[in-house]
Amino acid sequence: MIFHETELDGVVVVELEPVSDERGTFARTFDASEWSERGLSSSVLQASVSSNPTRGTLRGLHFQEEPHAESKLVRCSRGAIYDVAVDLRRDSPTFCHWVGVELTEENGRMLHVAAGLAHGFLTLTDHADVVYQISTAYVPVAARGVRWDDPAFGIEWPSSPVVMSERDRTFPDFAQ
Repeated sequence: MIFHETELDGVVVVELEPVSDERGTFARTFDASEWSERGLSSSVLQASVSSNPTRGTLRGLHFQEEPHAESKLVRCSRGAIYDVAVDLRRDSPTFCHWVGVELTEENGRMLHVAAGLAHGFLTLTDHADVVYQISTAYVPVAARGVRWDDPAFGIEWPSSPVVMSERDRTFPDFAQ
């Protein structure tokens, strides 16, 4: 695996290093010791998948508040997404900054999102499937979100969403 740091501490683009032979390819997608060496969460307590049939589906921006904050390793296993992480850590020098990365079935990239950041994505294709490895269990009472178009962040999405949940659409402004 090749790790590319971003401007946000704990947000890392991970590229696979596939090995090919007559059978096809093989690549490691996770190694706890490599994650720990880089100061990234190496704990995986939950794994999830989302299936998104429609291009322009937006999920997020989600996070869990302390003490249930979670880190995520996100990969698009089919189709393509624009994946976004927003720094909500008040003591961080990049507080309210964001990073966006295109994750596709073809490029095989993954995005590690540290605890304390909000995460969301917009599907760029129909039939986009997203796989998550998550460091903590889902705790419904700790689940929170911020608006995808909140001016506090100024995220430059590649297009406007066409499908969103009511919950995601009605998150309050971050300033509130």
